[in-house]
Amino acid sequence: MNFKKVSRRPIATRPMLAGAMLWLVLMSMSLHAFAQVAGTVTQLSGPMLAKKADGKVKILSLKSEVEAGDTLVTEKNTYALVKFIDNSEITLKPGTTFVVEQFDYQAEQPEGDRASFNLLKGGLRSLSGLLGKRSKEKFSLKTPVATIGIRGTYFTAEYISAGGYAAPGSSLPKAGSPAGPTLAPGLYTSVTTGQIVVSNPGGTLDIAAGQFGFTPGFRQPPVLLPTNPGIPFMLPPVFNAGTGPSASNTTPGKSNNVDCVVR
Repeated sequence: MNFKKVSRRPIATRPMLAGAMLWLVLMSMSLHAFAQVAGTVTQLSGPMLAKKADGKVKILSLKSEVEAGDTLVTEKNTYALVKFIDNSEITLKPGTTFVVEQFDYQAEQPEGDRASFNLLKGGLRSLSGLLGKRSKEKFSLKTPVATIGIRGTYFTAEYISAGGYAAPGSSLPKAGSPAGPTLAPGLYTSVTTGQIVVSNPGGTLDIAAGQFGFTPGFRQPPVLLPTNPGIPFMLPPVFNAGTGPSASNTTPGKSNNVDCVVR
């Protein structure tokens, strides 16, 4: 007697389809949650872009959100202040490329604190917030030549790539004339309050309030400088309208609701 084989493939039922749809919705919510809001742009003097983790480019304005994974790029005349959810602040100089690699903060869960940044180019000024005060060891600022840790701090960092930087007060050289004074390439740091630690494969250096540091290369140790190297940090007048480094006044001008996405 011959028996025909019967297919045992499952037939999609309504409960199965509903479960699949629920799984897709949860996955979408999970991916959205991964792009956690880290802070907000509270001051801005010109154009700034955010390169998103998915490859999109967003034009930021006042009150724009900054997410973990964003690469922030300021134009040549742009200063920008980002206030993070723990009340820390980072002010970016013109011509800066800065990555918010990771930022996790919840008031009731200090064990989950994490703040990891990467200064690829340009300069910034950093003011510690609640995360930096309770979880100093979980803050790191990478640069091409060294990593900066904090001890509850207000500090400045500037990375100068090959080619140097015209020293403040020097006139621009005329065509055909030799170049004016320059600062050597490397990482320059200064501390206003608190303390930072600069480290790389060449060594580790603690820099306290009122001191200036220089790291010439990735395998060259950081050293203290005897005087201020003179790198300017000239904020626009509207940035100085507040009462100190934590002021977050808005800049007059165009609407704050501009939020464009470049695909």
